Amino acid sequence: MIRTDNLNVDLGMFHLVDVSIDVAENEFFALMGPTGAGKTVLLEAIAGLIDINRGRVWIGGRDVTRLPPEKRGVGIVYQDFSLFPHMTVLENIVYGLRFHHVPKAIAAERLERLGVDLNLRHLFDRLPTNLSGGENQRAALARALMINPSVLLLDEPLSALDPRFREEMRDSLKTLHRHSTTTFLMVTHDFAEALSLADRAAIMNDGKIEQTGTVEDIFRRPRSTFVADFVGMKNLFAASFSDGGARINGIDIDTGDIQLGPCSYIAIRPEDIVVSREPLRSSMRNSFTGTVTALIDRGLYYEVCINAAGIPFKAAVTKRSLFELGIREGENVFFSFKATALHCF
Repeated sequence: MIRTDNLNVDLGMFHLVDVSIDVAENEFFALMGPTGAGKTVLLEAIAGLIDINRGRVWIGGRDVTRLPPEKRGVGIVYQDFSLFPHMTVLENIVYGLRFHHVPKAIAAERLERLGVDLNLRHLFDRLPTNLSGGENQRAALARALMINPSVLLLDEPLSALDPRFREEMRDSLKTLHRHSTTTFLMVTHDFAEALSLADRAAIMNDGKIEQTGTVEDIFRRPRSTFVADFVGMKNLFAASFSDGGARINGIDIDTGDIQLGPCSYIAIRPEDIVVSREPLRSSMRNSFTGTVTALIDRGLYYEVCINAAGIPFKAAVTKRSLFELGIREGENVFFSFKATALHCF
């Protein structure tokens, strides 16, 4: 449905470099990366809002590289909503019909469905200034979908909302995608959003694509140190490898039956490390002792920082488990992980 081939964009000191992505029809695809990675630039290049220096953009099998935005069949929603403040919610939603010929019966049916799916019917007569952030964002989504675009581009649609409205909007996006044939391409820097919503994703960094794949594959099997750090692989170490194992600064790691190719790094997710007061009797092949250097409250869990032979490991422990263990900074603990929890690249 959406394909970019070696897309290059020059915007002063910033450049998109040979960006190629392929998004299937009716897929929910997430474009992730830190601020300044080029996500919004790529979105606007696909929409036709900025000039492309080299490369091609294809939408629905059509080469749209040189077409104006209104000829691409694309809707776009920004994080700041961009609703017309002097128009009611209803007037905002139907505004795009001025430029697209849609039979009245079909438009009425579409308006009814969007009003129900996005819980907007009781807000049709209000002005945007009288709406909450979540209501404004739902109205902006309805306006973009009213013209039935083949592609909906979402630029950080949840970032400006507080946690309660963010959860509400996430559910709305799921419902909209399930009930439509529109392809969704969402920009976000929040990996949790991508895990919740997207089928596949791409990670961008400094104008380039670092990795593309299923969200689960990127989460569990990053291919670079940048991606590993971005998806929360907080235990990331340069290592030397030999048959059946790896070595990190004097610590031998049992890699089990993992098929090791040419690797330079080991990564372990914090939630895959088990902290205990005593050695565990389990199938875990790797168990070490270390000193707790910090206990960091992360909201739903504590991050336990452990120094072992000068190597800083980080484990994620639930608040209840931490209370039951009674761990304090400066104390020695055991920490263990399975060989299958290792990711080597």
